[in-house]
Parts: sequence; structure tokens; C-alpha cells
Amino acid sequence: MTVIPQQVSPVLEVEGLCIAYGDGTAERRAVHDVSFSINPGEVVALVGESGSGKTTTAQSIIGLLAANGRVERGSIKLNGTDIARWTDRQLETVRGARISLVPQDPGNSLNPVKTIGAQVGEIFRIHGALRPDGIDDRVISLLARVGLSEPALRARQYPHELSGGMRQRVLIAIAIALKPQLIIADEPTSALDVTVQKRILDLIDELRAEYGTAVLLVTHDLSVAADRADRIVVLKDGRIQEQGAASVVLAAPRSPYTRQLLAAAPSFASAVSRPGASWAASGVHDDIVVVDGLVREFAGEGKSRFRAVDDLSFRVRRGSTHAIVGESGSGKTTTIRSIVGFDKPTAGRIEIDGTDLSRLVGEDLRQFRRKIQFVYQNPYGSLDPRQSILQIVAEPLLNFSRLKRSDREEKARAILSRVGLPEDAVARRPHALSGGQRQRVAIARALVLDPQVLVLDEAVSALDVSVQARILALLQELQSDLGLTYLFVSHDLAVVRQISDTVSVLRDGRLVDGGVVSDVFEHPSGDYTRELINAIPGQGPRAAA
Repeated sequence: MTVIPQQVSPVLEVEGLCIAYGDGTAERRAVHDVSFSINPGEVVALVGESGSGKTTTAQSIIGLLAANGRVERGSIKLNGTDIARWTDRQLETVRGARISLVPQDPGNSLNPVKTIGAQVGEIFRIHGALRPDGIDDRVISLLARVGLSEPALRARQYPHELSGGMRQRVLIAIAIALKPQLIIADEPTSALDVTVQKRILDLIDELRAEYGTAVLLVTHDLSVAADRADRIVVLKDGRIQEQGAASVVLAAPRSPYTRQLLAAAPSFASAVSRPGASWAASGVHDDIVVVDGLVREFAGEGKSRFRAVDDLSFRVRRGSTHAIVGESGSGKTTTIRSIVGFDKPTAGRIEIDGTDLSRLVGEDLRQFRRKIQFVYQNPYGSLDPRQSILQIVAEPLLNFSRLKRSDREEKARAILSRVGLPEDAVARRPHALSGGQRQRVAIARALVLDPQVLVLDEAVSALDVSVQARILALLQELQSDLGLTYLFVSHDLAVVRQISDTVSVLRDGRLVDGGVVSDVFEHPSGDYTRELINAIPGQGPRAAA
């Protein structure tokens, strides 16, 4: 826990902040009378779901509001100086030098046509902080400081040549280059694997301790805030619901909304066994999915071969949920592409409900896909923006059945109702729905063909925690009612522990652990599984305080 000396002047003081956005004819207030402060060396977490105003608040501090946004009233004091209404030219003197931003998406935050070294060095050139002949050495030193291997090589590479975690370290290097007094970390790890997430947050904390930098951590994940923050500010609909010491807020939340967030966070949920899963309750124990000795190789450089999946075997009981977990590059996606018939294995056997996939070709393979359906991570990217919701859900019936249009639409409406979509949503386009509603549409589209197996590829990872909880509850309800079997692909072990019966842990394409979820979590067989479990947010010293 960070120890804050007495009588310390805050680095940042936000008082009575109100922010509005205009649409050409009227203004809509997005932030209402928000006040908080951050002391040197302190971590304050701004917590809330999409639309809560947390990102708008953070953007206003560094002067990066959208063109139609403005500070209506209130103050933003940096070391006692109100910068709320500074011009962009004035703000350029403090951005990077006194306030830095670590953005959410490293893929979109780095210039794809500039080398890493050029982009890190730019901060020194903008502020004239170093002689030109000293910039390259300082860049390499910074890349090494944030834990990048072979920093001289990384400086010559382009963003696409680095992993997501490496790109995020580059953004942190840029943020700390001039040793700012305040770092705003806006969802800095939401798109990263759990172990990479922990290493990035550890790095930010090390730098905070070393430089005495204040950190404003913007997150929708109360578990991350629990691990990392000294104080927590909870936002909903642009208003503060409560704020205080992290240990107090977590132990005795006053706001119903904070209690809702805590209840929805899988990291805070007690580990529960799932004896009520349909396969256990019914006494039916046949294996609907059998993967035996799966191998998938790809062409490498020259005549070499890259083995993405290496001798993988597991079985999934009918009506149960089997999780496949591991970091990026572990072979999860390659495995499920083979299981659903998108990809042909190099070797091994895959059986779905007794059917050997290797024997299926042409129309037989196409018809087989009715049995096993896919729900993608990003529902917005997988839904046709030109079609109505009703058309999207009914379309698979057009491809696989000879039902009349009226019958197709009737079945689609029934499935949409079954997943909890309101009747007035069926005529809308995907852009008019929330993220949680779009994921319900994706689930409905997968269910309309009456499949036996659903493959869910990171299907809740992009959702706010309370929306995620509702989708998980829906999946469990559908499984119980319809006898569905789930293959649940995820890097989030807290969710896996909550929803799954059995699990396979993959690393570099190989099975390193597996079995009943409670056994794997309580008695992991290897260091890698223990590392994954220990990286789950919400179980650190601050969360336990």
C-alpha cells in the first residue's frame, strides 16, 4: 500500500467538473459535478462501465476531449494551476512533460509506418528535452527500462512486429520519458492476456514507486482497481456514486451500484462447483466432443514447419462447459477452428457426436455445421451492419432449411425473445444496439439452427462487468434448458472458474494442465497454470485488505 505523507499538496485537483457534448442543435451533459484529487505517488482508480463518464473525465484532464465536447464549469488544477480552459497550444506544454497518457488500444495508438524508436524519440524532439545526438541512446535505455528484450532491435522494428503486450510497453515508455508528475492509464490492459496484464500493471506500479508519479487508473474492472488503487472513485451516468480508500469501498460499499459491480465481478465470486449442469443432473455422461492427438502445422520459413497445436487431446461431456485457456499464441484459436471444421488438422482425430470430421466433405461437412455453431468475440464485427436484427438471425435458416419466410421470421423472433432481446429491437441495425444486446443477437443467430455445441471465442471479454455477468447467466440458463454443450475459449480464468466444468490449459500448442475446474484451480500441476491463476486480478494485497 502506498503511504501518503501528511500535508502533501495534490498533483491533481478536479472540482465540480461538468462536461457536455453538442450535436449541432443541443448539448447533452455527460459529466455532472465530479470532484476528486490525486497526491504524488498515489493511485486513484476511476471505475465505471461504458457511458459512465470515466474516459470523458480523463480526456478533459489532458485536454483531449472530442471536438464537440467542452468543460461547462468546474476546475482542473495541476499543481494548483487551473488548466481546464487552456488552449491546445498551452496544453501542449504539459502533455508528455507533466501529464502523460497510456491509452487503451496500443494497436491504434502507434503509427504503423514509423519505427518504434522514431515514435519514442518524438517526445524528446517535441519538447526539446535532449540534444538530437543523444535521443537514440535514451530511447534504447527507455525500452530496456520498460522490460523489452533486445531494445536496440525493438527500436528498429515497426508496431506490427511486436505483440500486444510489447506495444503497450512502448506506450508506457513514451508516457514516462520525461518523468511526468501524473500518468493517466486509460484501460491500459483490457485487451491483454491475464499474465501480460499483471506484468504491465506491475511495471506501472514500479515506475510510480521509482519516480513518485501519481497515477489515474481508468478501468471498468473493479478487480483491477482492488489490486492497484489506493483510492477508488465510482462513476455511473457521469455522477460519482461513492469514493474513498480502496479497502473501505471494497469492504463496505455504500452505493447500490458499487455493490452491483462487486457482485458481478467474477474475481470476487466464490469458486463454485457446478453439479447442476445438465450432464451431471441427468446421469448422461457420453462425450459429445472428442479431440485425440490433434496436430496442426503451418509452413514456416524455407522448408520449416511451425507446429501451432501439438498432440492435443481432451473430451467434453454432453451438456457441460469445457474451457480452453492460455495466452495469445497458445493454440486456442487454431484448436477451435479445427473443431468447427474451418481448418483441416495435420494429424489426429476430432469427433462431434460420434461423427469423425475427417470423413466429411462437401455437403456432408456443410450440414454437419448445424450441430456446432460459433459465437465470436466481437459481435459488432461479426454482424452485417446493413441487415436488421431479424434478418441477421433468420439468415442461417435460409442457408440450411426450406422454411417459408414467415416461418423463418417466426423462429427468429422466438429465439430473440429467448435470449432477452426486446421486441422493438428486431427491426434495428446492429449499430443501434448496446454491446451486450449485440452479443445476445450473436448468441441467437448461433441458436436458431438448434445446434448441440456452441463454441464461444472470448465471447464476454469485451463487455462491461455487469453486462458480462448477465450474458454468463443467460448462457447458463440456455444450457440448463436446452442441454447445450459449450466450448468456452478465454484468457480470463476468473470467468472460467465461474462458468466451466472442465478445462484444458494450453501453452505453445501443448496441453500443460487439464481436468475438472476445481481440481485444476486448487491443485495446478505446473508453474504455468499457477502463474495464470496468480495473475487473476482481485486477489492482490489491496483486494485482501
